[in-house]
Amino acid sequence: MFDGNILKNAKHIHFIGIGGSGMFPLAEILHAQGYQISGSDNNETDTLARERELGIEIYPLGQRPENIQGADLIVYTAAIMDDNPELIAARASGIPTIERAQMLGYLTSRYPDCFCVCGTHGKTTTTAMLTQMLMESGLDPTVVIGGKLPLLGGSGRAGKTGLMVCEACEFHDHFLELCPDIAVILNVDADHLEYFKTLENIIASFHRFAQMASKAVIYNASDPNTRKAVAGVTGKDLISFGWDESCDYSPANIAFSQGAQSSFDLRCHGRTLARLSLHIPGRHNILNAVAAAAAAIYAGVPVTGLAEHLAGFHGAGRRFEILGRVNGVTIADDYAHHPAEIAVTLKAAKEMDFHAVWAVFQPFTYSRTKMLMDDFVKALSLADHVVMSEIMGSREKNTEGVYTSQLAEKIPGSVWFPAFPEIAEYVMQHAAPGDLVITLGCGDVYKCAKMMLKK
Repeated sequence: MFDGNILKNAKHIHFIGIGGSGMFPLAEILHAQGYQISGSDNNETDTLARERELGIEIYPLGQRPENIQGADLIVYTAAIMDDNPELIAARASGIPTIERAQMLGYLTSRYPDCFCVCGTHGKTTTTAMLTQMLMESGLDPTVVIGGKLPLLGGSGRAGKTGLMVCEACEFHDHFLELCPDIAVILNVDADHLEYFKTLENIIASFHRFAQMASKAVIYNASDPNTRKAVAGVTGKDLISFGWDESCDYSPANIAFSQGAQSSFDLRCHGRTLARLSLHIPGRHNILNAVAAAAAAIYAGVPVTGLAEHLAGFHGAGRRFEILGRVNGVTIADDYAHHPAEIAVTLKAAKEMDFHAVWAVFQPFTYSRTKMLMDDFVKALSLADHVVMSEIMGSREKNTEGVYTSQLAEKIPGSVWFPAFPEIAEYVMQHAAPGDLVITLGCGDVYKCAKMMLKK
């Protein structure tokens, strides 16, 4: 846990990688609390423009040692390597440096009712749904989301109450830095195996996180791994949700309509609380909505307003986000980067009214691609056409000797290109009116989607 006393003497906080979706809400919250905030990034984004509008000082693109001058505290993301010039300069000068997860952990400790939403899949969508319900009901939460919510115009906000909603990521046990009052556990799956090594270790970390909650754990009882994670957790309210009516909260009378819409009865202990409608695709999002509704009710949102609040939710940024249409071809973008996420996204796409589904996938990290290659093959094969880019290594170096070409060899009919312009050119030459093209990945594959829109 980060020592919050460092902040008592800090006036100027500098963020390395301030354009990241996880960094912006922290910068915004601290800016609202009166700290002088500055930051740097390598890429120009809409987030940087928003931060400038708030009065945050953004240095010219790139990282330079002189950018940290005058700062009392440095915050950096997990993607920042040890050879980063600003991080090297900060450590050499003795300025305290902390990773983003530590700063987020300290901020969560300041709020007496902090809802931390975790799970291998669905965190951003569920956190965004919960935020929408709280905001629309007139509550004033502080929010940290891993993606953009149109209602907020960004990925977070600084509220003026003791209520906080926070997306809690299990990557390298970062969520164990947080101070959850209410933990929402959506699912537990095998990911980040370069760190956890085994599924059993992942389950153990989620168990620790559940035990850390001071007031309640809202958990997916339909997921066997989640049930294992909460087994033996005591000293707080245990609230279950799932597909079965034996859970505290469950959906019933599910109906799917044309396009991305669905509706269901929200049931609690054998009675119907409300009829809810969703405007985002996929059966999995029905369960995400049930989890968000259970958390909203625990936070004090009246049941009578749930349907109206959820009706205004049309998804978070990069979560099956329809970007536009070109010559009858629909272009969408999704953050899915794990085989399970890709599978549910493509299944949802196949259930919609498109002639053919094109998956444009950017593998993320060499270790994940190698460890889960056969699972990626199975998931991507759900699409009618598969086009891939080279692997985005991010924080890793290719010591594994793994390449996209190896993945392409296992998927009949798939193709791959080293650069986005080539992918955009190929796809827009071959896609037909009525097709869906969806870019998939947690890197910068969304840029490829934008290129296709311009075609």
